[in-house]
Amino acid sequence: MHKVNIPQSVVDRVVARHGNEHVHADLDPAKTALVVVDMQNAFMMPGVAHSPCLTAQAIVPNINRLAAAVRATGGTVVWIKTTFTDETLASWSAYYDMIGPKRTAKRAEALGAGSKGHDLWSELQVAPADLVVEKNRFSAMLQGSSDLESVLRKRGIDTILITGTVTNVCCESTARDAMMLNFKTVMITDGNAAATDEDHNNSLAAFYLTFGDIMSTDFAIERLTRGVNKGLAAAE
Repeated sequence: MHKVNIPQSVVDRVVARHGNEHVHADLDPAKTALVVVDMQNAFMMPGVAHSPCLTAQAIVPNINRLAAAVRATGGTVVWIKTTFTDETLASWSAYYDMIGPKRTAKRAEALGAGSKGHDLWSELQVAPADLVVEKNRFSAMLQGSSDLESVLRKRGIDTILITGTVTNVCCESTARDAMMLNFKTVMITDGNAAATDEDHNNSLAAFYLTFGDIMSTDFAIERLTRGVNKGLAAAE
């Protein structure tokens, strides 16, 4: 798992801006969704992964714990899966031109619907009531990438906890776009995985400064529990 290291200068700037370290600390569980990005064999399984991030295996227990807490407190869990389609060869040609034909072929094989690579990692604890949303770009919130935004709006969700892989690409892209679509957005520091500690921490720091909040798994669970208790007390 990554060694999380957010520079104190970044924390100081966040506190100066918001008055505290956690601008989204007051979680309302009923309006909160855990969005788990790309925890698929295509990114995690040796021999199958076209773009492996083996560090993602280490965050599975934290994702499972957080998913259980979100469900128990009345929130929503959404599993995001990248799906390759031939249509994107034209509509996203700028990307495929950059990576070239060999890597494009590997991506198509690993992320095609029905392939082993397309499946979620087997150790993830997916519940029957959870949602699965497919996307065709790095960001699940980008217009035309998926229907995630409308799915969340219909459930009254206004807060999103982001986990998954990789931190600085699909996870951060989804998180940034979510904030700009007016969702309160939190990246989970020990629930995201990247190729290196440097990639991971730089991504979290950049997001934290401008786009939203960052929390550990334990802190997020504590805030969800507190949010439930606050709601119960208000109802009495």
